[in-house]
Amino acid sequence: MNTPIVRKLRNIGIIAHVDAGKTTTSERILYYTGESHRIGEVNDGAATMDFDEQEKRRGITINSAATTVFWQGTQINLIDTPGHIDFNIEVNRSLRVLDGAVVVFDGVAGVEPQTETNWRLADAYRVPRIAFINKLDRVGADFGRVVQMMQDRLGVRPLVLQWPIGSEGGFRGVVDLLGRDALVWRSDEQGGVPSHQEVPPELMALAAQWRQRLVELAVEQDDAVLEAYLDGQEPSVEQLRACIRKGTLAGAFVPVLAGSAYKNKGVEPLLDAVVHYLPAPGEVLIEGQPESDADGPLAALAFKVVADAHGAKVFVRVYRGRLRPGDVVLNASTGRRERIARLYEVHANRHVERSELQAGDIGAVVGAKDTLTGHTLCDPAHALLLEEITVPEPVIDVAVSPKTQADQQQLGKALQALVREDPSLRVHQDAESGQTLVSGMGELQLEVSLEKLRSRYGVEVVVGRPQVAFRETITREAQVRHVHKKQTGGPGQFAEVLLRLQPLPRGTGLRFESQVVGGAIPREFIPGVEAGVRHAAMAGGVAGFPCVDLEVTLLDGSFHERDSSALAFELAAVAAFREAAALAGPVLLEPVMAVEVVTPAEYLGDCIGDLNRRRGHVRGQDQRGTAAVIQAHVPLGEMFGYIGQLRALSSGRAQYSMQFDHYAPAPRSLTPDAARVRH
Repeated sequence: MNTPIVRKLRNIGIIAHVDAGKTTTSERILYYTGESHRIGEVNDGAATMDFDEQEKRRGITINSAATTVFWQGTQINLIDTPGHIDFNIEVNRSLRVLDGAVVVFDGVAGVEPQTETNWRLADAYRVPRIAFINKLDRVGADFGRVVQMMQDRLGVRPLVLQWPIGSEGGFRGVVDLLGRDALVWRSDEQGGVPSHQEVPPELMALAAQWRQRLVELAVEQDDAVLEAYLDGQEPSVEQLRACIRKGTLAGAFVPVLAGSAYKNKGVEPLLDAVVHYLPAPGEVLIEGQPESDADGPLAALAFKVVADAHGAKVFVRVYRGRLRPGDVVLNASTGRRERIARLYEVHANRHVERSELQAGDIGAVVGAKDTLTGHTLCDPAHALLLEEITVPEPVIDVAVSPKTQADQQQLGKALQALVREDPSLRVHQDAESGQTLVSGMGELQLEVSLEKLRSRYGVEVVVGRPQVAFRETITREAQVRHVHKKQTGGPGQFAEVLLRLQPLPRGTGLRFESQVVGGAIPREFIPGVEAGVRHAAMAGGVAGFPCVDLEVTLLDGSFHERDSSALAFELAAVAAFREAAALAGPVLLEPVMAVEVVTPAEYLGDCIGDLNRRRGHVRGQDQRGTAAVIQAHVPLGEMFGYIGQLRALSSGRAQYSMQFDHYAPAPRSLTPDAARVRH
């Protein structure tokens, strides 16, 4: 096998909780690398990476935005991701294709809920990270406390590379523990170059202590360096850098840097760390082989679809081989072939046409009409299927209807386009009311998506109130035999199935298994049974909500030589499922949210009392600076309109964040009929 060629390339993402400073950090990176000649501020609606009109108006990141910069001769493909939980699909699909990530922490708030969620996603995709503790100029910032929170909440070993000089308004630089000197910025002005100085005397002892920790953790990564260190030899900076890189890639620890992106402090050392410690594409494995072979058979993953004035673009990460305009590729996820028309390198909302994308590159393609998020594009002669992108289940619905007949004709097409772009959105018809329901991860996501109907597609809709997306499940085993028989003169219909339903743990979904042996049911009819089971489960066993967390097993059945068909077995399975679900102790499930409330201490009791009234379960309390922090589990149905009540309770001083945590049985008082009324 050829030795892999490691390109001077980094594919990284910026991830964090909302308002931790991701986009501000990205804007400084653009400026200091020369990609942008002025710094765009989020607060002014002028950020380069937040170019969507809704992002400018709301002051938050909604869509992940990609760009390319260069630092120390290394190309950095950078994706700035949203921090709001409603748009977590953007973080999810970005992390799936990135080699490394910079996690930004608020120096005051520390590890926040969405930071924790994103961290777990990065764990799942095995993405090496470095941490940037930001906003150290703010009142209440505490670098040491955030490092401890990383250790306690995220279960990682922080490798502190810098220690801040000064605090809050007096923050002016960092001690470089590796180089044993200080980097001091003389002002907050953009473009200011830090000066190298002696470590301040008051920090000498602390810096020596943290440097010793750094060295001890780093040398564990190299036996030769460790042996020399134990023999009394001090490792060189180059040796330590190599050890830190090795440990970062292995997930042994997470390098931690300090700064204030808004005050233009700490950005250059952060870029240095990206180059020094995060992986290049050639250091990542695909199908057990290095993904650096640009001359091998094509393997690429589509991770995002965007529709704009120029048509649909599919963002892809090329893992192996090359992609050129005119190439015919196999979509291994659908079995169809696609012809690539054009290729682009993306710089936020600016696109530069490319003649080729090769292994390690991230870019956009035009022409892949049937390709969706998570699909694999590959060489037709070397088919393979890459790991797909997991999409969370929606927890909230709204009913939409067109304002006019003209809007009716465009609504379906527009909704299809939205779902193609955002796979965490779902569109379906309510079987009882006939309404069109749009489902998503939260109120803000639905609000933003429906605004696109008007602004992008010119479709005006009437929107109902947000409603909870309930689910059903079963609590005990049930077994039903059903015979479907229909004779109307001419060919009849006959199918007999024996189904067993068994409950599964929360979050498992629906599993189907066939244990039919001996040809009791011909093999070609088994898919019809599974289709019937899944159709019946989506329609709901008893209350009309999707039925989840159960296993359905086809145990036995019979068929007729002439009258049996896949359709007959599908209809038999639907009826058998409904009968069995009614006998299996059906219960209603409601989505429960993990809620974090940050409030001045004097309002703590009122906030806890209000959460209790909302059927909330307080899981813990903490202190964050002068503020009290409440962690609770609260049913989503009780959280509508919560922000107004929280502001009233706290004179507008408290804030909260929430994200989906799990489904739990609803109280008996919330009967299926009552749930449907609320729905």
